[in-house]
Amino acid sequence: MFKKILIANRGEIACRVIKTARKMGIKTVAVFSDADRSALHVSMADEAIHIGPAAASESYIVIDKILSAIEQSGAEAVHPGYGFLSENPKFAEALKKAKVAFIGPPVGAIEAMGDKITSKKLAQEAGVSTVPGHMGLIEDAEEAIKISKEIGYPVMIKASAGGGGKGMRIAWNDNDAREGFQSSKNEAASSFGDDRIFIEKFVTQPRHIEIQVLGDGHGNCVYLGERECSIQRRNQKVIEEAPSPFLDEKTRRAMGEQAVALAKAVDYASAGTVEFIVDAEKKFYFLEMNTRLQVEHPVTELITGVDLVEQMIRVAAGEKLTVEQDDVKLNGWAIESRLYAEDPYRGFLPSIGRLTRYRPPAEGKRGNSIIRNDTGVYEGGEISMYYDPMIAKLCTWAPDRASAIEAMRKALDTFEVEGIGHNVPFLSAVMDHERFASGNITTAFIEEEYPEGFAGTQPDKKTTEKLAAIAACMNMIAQLRRTRISGAMTNHKRRVGKKWVVSLNGEQFALSLKAKNEGAKVKFADGSKMQVLTQWRPGQPLLHAIIDGNPMAVKVAATAGGYELRYRGATLQAGIMTPRTAELSTHMIEKLPPDTSKQLLCPMPGLVVAVHVAEGDEIQEGQALATVEAMKMENILRAERKTTVAKVNAAVGESLAVDDIILEFN
Repeated sequence: MFKKILIANRGEIACRVIKTARKMGIKTVAVFSDADRSALHVSMADEAIHIGPAAASESYIVIDKILSAIEQSGAEAVHPGYGFLSENPKFAEALKKAKVAFIGPPVGAIEAMGDKITSKKLAQEAGVSTVPGHMGLIEDAEEAIKISKEIGYPVMIKASAGGGGKGMRIAWNDNDAREGFQSSKNEAASSFGDDRIFIEKFVTQPRHIEIQVLGDGHGNCVYLGERECSIQRRNQKVIEEAPSPFLDEKTRRAMGEQAVALAKAVDYASAGTVEFIVDAEKKFYFLEMNTRLQVEHPVTELITGVDLVEQMIRVAAGEKLTVEQDDVKLNGWAIESRLYAEDPYRGFLPSIGRLTRYRPPAEGKRGNSIIRNDTGVYEGGEISMYYDPMIAKLCTWAPDRASAIEAMRKALDTFEVEGIGHNVPFLSAVMDHERFASGNITTAFIEEEYPEGFAGTQPDKKTTEKLAAIAACMNMIAQLRRTRISGAMTNHKRRVGKKWVVSLNGEQFALSLKAKNEGAKVKFADGSKMQVLTQWRPGQPLLHAIIDGNPMAVKVAATAGGYELRYRGATLQAGIMTPRTAELSTHMIEKLPPDTSKQLLCPMPGLVVAVHVAEGDEIQEGQALATVEAMKMENILRAERKTTVAKVNAAVGESLAVDDIILEFN
């Protein structure tokens, strides 16, 4: 077995590999760029070596710099994680020449399966069901349009060397094909150093289901069940689960056997994933094979008990698999929610900055469920514009799907992230969505259920009443604390009013409170009552309460005249007033937000890649105005209405902050 391995990656996956290596008694070497000097993976590893500037193209994906770090450290093997060099056959070949073990598949398998075009041809030869499409490379946008028409819209434009949703676009018409081709080509070049593009038919009402395979160098190969990855945005997976709520045992076996057949056809050894698109009739089509560890591998580990990283290391050391197909049993249900540094209220655009607060729920067993959180960040750390925006992968396991979802709801309720925009409210909303709970999901779930984007959720009447009661209790606790501090130590409860009006979610709740130890009894104007028990103290951002015997966790922040409450995807402003103040408030004039309709504002921090219009141009609704790149993704900003360009404020190559003005209109 190896004594020391180097991890040619960063963030949460580097931390994940370090944990297993430590368990196996193997020392680890981290590599880091200028932007990652204080990163968590650097402090967790036994050694750390600097490899260059912040940009991945000058550090993490420069093979010579990784080889130099290997030489400096004396590492015997390299784990590539995912992304970066993980599916680069030149890297695997370079390690082979340096007589350093690659903790991944053989070079031939990477070359065959890592290229989407070649892998599809091999899949067809191996008898695997494949999606119709054009297998040759596309030279330019006009050829892309011609091929798309021949296949029939909608089509998927994809980077041959792609992965992780990068370099992928769906085209519904000629215009989409033209724009999608160029954007996919640009993203592919910047992310993978390979701008080759191909096109295939886009299957409507699809489910994205993948099979985890595991092979060794002795001819053994098994499949470890499937993962459902249908909840995705811009082809980037957001929520995954194992097993799939859609598959039956017959389909699972057929998909698994085809995945193993494909892996054996290329002498696959290591962990890998064969991805399929499955239609409503359970017909499945080969999509691609990822010759690396997947981001969502924890859910497979949770339902099988197999440590995939450990198996990868053992296989790379020449050992046989410790598991046979008959040993694989799927136990319970696991769900993974990907926490991203992106603002769901601004079209899920990337967010960067400092994590002023980062408090994930405690890992481990909790009742009949398990919580796991794979992360590469810490409180006070920076989210950089240079890399993937993932903050953490929160996973829950339970004996059945409904229990796993409920465990995830509660875990998200208590996951505290402050300082940047993040998608925790959206993840909570999905967990509470009836369609998700039913398992009736497709890859179009997000665009179908949130066609206008995510604007938060609206709590039902009972939940709103609970939140109003919580706000009133918080106010009472704060008032009591102030009376103690002011020196009125006796009869301080008499100095705090009992009757209040809570303005919340467009309603006003008149209520009275009777203070009790650790909370209060709340009585509403209609006579209904609640008992709220809480140990919350002013200043705490997370409130735990028990309301009539049921636990509830709410994120809170003090505001002028009340509190902001965040719960299950809803963000509500609670105003707390005396009855007289509430009566007078009806006469207050509403303050309107500033008018920015004549400006194109930069929606996220990023680099201006292109400005598609000039001063004086007449533009049409939906026309592309500018392209901004952030976190390796290109974002095309479009006109919302017909108008004329009055002024261009930003130039190509310029770095912009949120709300910087790109264009002004007449």
